[in-house]
Amino acid sequence: MKVYPNIFSNNPLDRASDLRSDQSWVKNCLNNKDAKICLFWKGKTFVSMHKNLTLANSLPGQLSPAWFPVEFFKNEITDDNLLIFLGLDNKVPFFAIDFSEIENLEDTFSLEKLGELEDLMVLAPQAINPGELAILGQARAIIEWNKSHKYCSRCGSKSIMIEAGYKRICNNCNAEHFPRTDPVVIMLATYKNTAFLGRQKRFPPGMYSALAGFVEPGESIEEAVARELMEEAGIEISSANYHSSQPWAFPNSLMIGYIAEAKNNNFKLDQLELDEGRWFSRDELHNSLTGSNENFFVPPPMAIAHHLIKAFIEHHK
Repeated sequence: MKVYPNIFSNNPLDRASDLRSDQSWVKNCLNNKDAKICLFWKGKTFVSMHKNLTLANSLPGQLSPAWFPVEFFKNEITDDNLLIFLGLDNKVPFFAIDFSEIENLEDTFSLEKLGELEDLMVLAPQAINPGELAILGQARAIIEWNKSHKYCSRCGSKSIMIEAGYKRICNNCNAEHFPRTDPVVIMLATYKNTAFLGRQKRFPPGMYSALAGFVEPGESIEEAVARELMEEAGIEISSANYHSSQPWAFPNSLMIGYIAEAKNNNFKLDQLELDEGRWFSRDELHNSLTGSNENFFVPPPMAIAHHLIKAFIEHHK
């Protein structure tokens, strides 16, 4: 299988979805002397340069995700704190725990000399093992889903987390709730030797990107690609071809990348969605990727849009 270098993809863990519903099995994993646990607090994760807290493939002298022995937190693992089973790597269990309910985190665990809390978006562009970033993305997504679904959407009663974080149940109406992922299409429209990019007002000055939007209920992915391009830029397409996908844990999306062939180079911008947009030649885009175009730039490699543009350039060489 061809693997694309999208950040937060290529998770190496075996999620053991057939086993994690067994509470005794999860407890045995937690008691495994080699088990590792990452710490989240109010959306941030803990990073360190200590060799005994980072994985073997971490770069020396660089802050990397910290993986604590479970014993470090054992006295504070309660029902009030979200403990999530992430998966197995060579039979070693990996967990994540969220201590957002604790106000003075560093005082509680004496963390000040071990490292610091960092936002996952800040870590993403750094030279961190891609698989490790994918694990942290998984952890953040499932933690945030549990935090935002504490109450039953059917009756409003408080729900209970089970199956190591991957299911919630309501004891009042017996409703079952499962983690959700919001599908988002991100597509590069192409016509002959050009590709269409747009920019929103919130973008940094000079940055252009592929267009994107949520898939609506009852809509296929290809239909969403065609609809979004027509709504945002007035572009009519003749085909849409899947490229790759990217989990995006901010908060719970899956970016689904497509390259779409336009019927012509006509376009009409929706000024509510886009501030600017135009067709760019392959040479312009190539120069932008190499940093030799000073007029505009495209998203960095951590964004799937970067890889859609790169694929278009390489296909038209």
